[in-house]
This record gives sequence, structure tokens and C-alpha cells, in this order.
Amino acid sequence: MFPAIDISTSGLVAQRVRMNALSSNIANISTTHNEQGERAPYQPRYVVFQTDESVGAHGAVGVKVESVNTLDVEPRLKYEPNNPDAIQEGPNKGYVAYPDIDMMIEFTDAMEAARAYEANLGAMEITKDLEQQTLRILA
Repeated sequence: MFPAIDISTSGLVAQRVRMNALSSNIANISTTHNEQGERAPYQPRYVVFQTDESVGAHGAVGVKVESVNTLDVEPRLKYEPNNPDAIQEGPNKGYVAYPDIDMMIEFTDAMEAARAYEANLGAMEITKDLEQQTLRILA
């Protein structure tokens, strides 16, 4: 009914999914096991957006999450021979495999997602105010 609000809502949903992936990356920065309990570092996730032409009007379109992918990167090795998760044999003996996640990049991306979320909220507020003023003029 209100395409501008629908577009902003699609942005809010997309940024929320992005923020969830970023917070998962930060929360698992020291995770050395996967969901099955195997010794494998956490693989960081990233969100891919896509335009959503089913939302919007007059040439403006919304956004949707195309996919949440895992980034298959080499782990960061840290020498900790007394750690029970240390590699027991081979050239990396005594090293623990940690996810290669850069905290500064994750925080920067989280700040960007938060700003985009706030911008969509602001656009929704302005749209709501304009629609209320239009109704007052028409009434």
C-alpha cells in the first residue's frame, strides 16, 4: 500500500540478516570446532544482497538477501602445544587452527550495517510524516 515504507522495510530486514552474520563471526572468533564437534575452525559468513523488484513502485525497488555464504579461508594458526585442540602430527604440530576473522573489519561492517538500518528507519519516519501531512491537507 505504501511502496516507500515497503522498500525501507526490505532494507531493515536485509540489514538485520547482515548484522546477525557479523555478530556470529565476532562471537565465533575463537571457535575451533564445527557443529559436528570435529576439529575445524569456524568459517566466517557473509551476506549477499539482491534487488527485489516485487517491492517498490515507480522505478524504485527494494532489497532482499540472496544468500548467506561461508567464506572458505585458510585458518589462522597459533602455536599452543598444550592446548587440547592443537594439531597432533604433521608440519603444523602444536598449532591450533583458529578462524581467520579480522575483528576490525567485522566491527566496521557492523557499524555500516547499523547506519544503513538507521537510515532506513529515518526514511520510514519521513515517509510517515509526509503521508500524515498529505492526509491533513486532503481532509
